[in-house]
Amino acid sequence: MTTTAFPLVLGLDTFGDATDDAEGRPLSHAQSIRNVVEQGVLADQAGADFFGIGEHHTPDMPMPAGDVVLAAIAARTSRIRLGSAVTVLSSDDPVRVFQRYSTLDAVSGGRAEVILGRGASVDSFPLFGHDLADYEQLFEEKTELFAELVKGGPVTWQGKTRGALYEQDVVPYPESGAFPVWVGVGGSPQSVVRAARHGMSLMLAIIGGDPARFAPFSQLYRQALQRFGHQERPVGVHAPGHVAATDEQAREEFWPYYLKVLRHYSAIRGFAVPTEASFQREIGPHGALYVGSPETVARKIAAGLSVLGATRFDLKYGIGGLPHEKLMTAIELYGTQVIPRVRDLVAAP
Repeated sequence: MTTTAFPLVLGLDTFGDATDDAEGRPLSHAQSIRNVVEQGVLADQAGADFFGIGEHHTPDMPMPAGDVVLAAIAARTSRIRLGSAVTVLSSDDPVRVFQRYSTLDAVSGGRAEVILGRGASVDSFPLFGHDLADYEQLFEEKTELFAELVKGGPVTWQGKTRGALYEQDVVPYPESGAFPVWVGVGGSPQSVVRAARHGMSLMLAIIGGDPARFAPFSQLYRQALQRFGHQERPVGVHAPGHVAATDEQAREEFWPYYLKVLRHYSAIRGFAVPTEASFQREIGPHGALYVGSPETVARKIAAGLSVLGATRFDLKYGIGGLPHEKLMTAIELYGTQVIPRVRDLVAAP
């Protein structure tokens, strides 16, 4: 059952996927990035609570500096919260991540937050000279340091993955106290416990299969928070999808691009190429894809929040190649129709 301790938050995430024009021709990386700025501005106007940008370093997801794009969105909005979805902390420097998002917090008037992750995509590791053999240690130590940074005040810390800090002042100081920090978890109980140990909020990244299988993670998280002596913190869900006027239209728009992208990554990561049958399962009631009309998507979100005991849902909208115009329509439908319907469903006895 969904907890009532925290307000319901309904947001949108993007990985800055490279997009095509209406005729199917690839747009430049620069144009795709400019389009993300327009999408973020529309998300604010349509009523979304949060707009997040996930860090990636590939030609099909040319979004290595999401905080810069978020700052551009901040300059043209006044209400929506802005943050990462996720920041690959393992291959970055915690001090620089803190400084960038505390700067975004200043630019946006206190609307910044950050979701930290180990990185399902590991392209940043060789790019920045990190060894994948250090995958676990890098995230453990850097999360520990980041937890110290958000406490405020001079920082003293020592580890093996970067130079030590002794009574180091780190600027800029957040104007209204620490900005929200989440840990994105894709299937690791150890990451759930780590988030609780540091008193960070939990974001469940669900990209395949029945979301209900993540319910034990929510329970483990709350038990761990108590064990570590922390107050209860919110649980969120991040999952992919697409909204169109009808279920049929949403399926027809999303499926060709979904197949193309996953066929590409199946060759790299070794998972099965989706079929129309597997796609139908994923968009069904017990799948991880939120593809359909506003009513269909809203009902699936509300049901998932209840099962997972979560109070936040971020739709990862779009997929590589899907034209900007389709994305803008999906954002408008999500903000003006899906969000009000989810709120009604969650509030209903």
